[in-house]
Amino acid sequence: MRIIGILILTFFVFGCKKSEPSETPVEEPPTAALLSYPDKNSECTTGVSISNTASEVEFRWNTAKNTDSYTLSVTNQNTGFTQTMNTSALTLKVPLDKGTPYTWFVVTKNNKVSKTSASDTWAFYNSGFVSAYVPFPAEIIFPKIGDNAFLDLNNEINLDWSGSDLDNDIDSYDLYFSTTKPPTTLLTTTTPAVTEQKVTVEGNTIYYWKVITKDKEGNTSDSGVFSFKAL
Repeated sequence: MRIIGILILTFFVFGCKKSEPSETPVEEPPTAALLSYPDKNSECTTGVSISNTASEVEFRWNTAKNTDSYTLSVTNQNTGFTQTMNTSALTLKVPLDKGTPYTWFVVTKNNKVSKTSASDTWAFYNSGFVSAYVPFPAEIIFPKIGDNAFLDLNNEINLDWSGSDLDNDIDSYDLYFSTTKPPTTLLTTTTPAVTEQKVTVEGNTIYYWKVITKDKEGNTSDSGVFSFKAL
């Protein structure tokens, strides 16, 4: 009888124990989309003509994880006008001016989290009647916006960028660098072969920089202002 009583008590202790509620899985933020077409720093020749001055270009990108929707942003580099469109698909057709430079990127969104992710930004020319191409805006490699840059033993860091031009006639780069926004100090002018520059900085200080690309026809393009913190 004593053994039976112990078994009954054991049943009530373990049999009546409440199960622990399962933890709600944490939703992951979306990853950045990988762009596919129009190609980076290229001339887009696949647009379908819709008038003498405009053609319809199809933008394409790859699937991003944890993503419910995509926002495509396309900016006319001549006017600064930006078209923004939302979709759950991986392609969008957009009417664009012929013979005009554009930049584009895609933002991924998840309906269950507030954080979004942005793709790289690509530049291209929409095909048209163009005899001379403006150089693409210089691509800032390092430091990018919001980067921390660590000083070397000489209290210097290296600014790094790249340039591209469909005419292959880049003549020079003007590097602007200062602690004010926008940077107004012309630090140096480099040849097309030089796309980096060492600069002396102070720790715990925010710096701003940009690159103006010039070609042999006198055309210019602006990288936009980038900021970083020297540590």
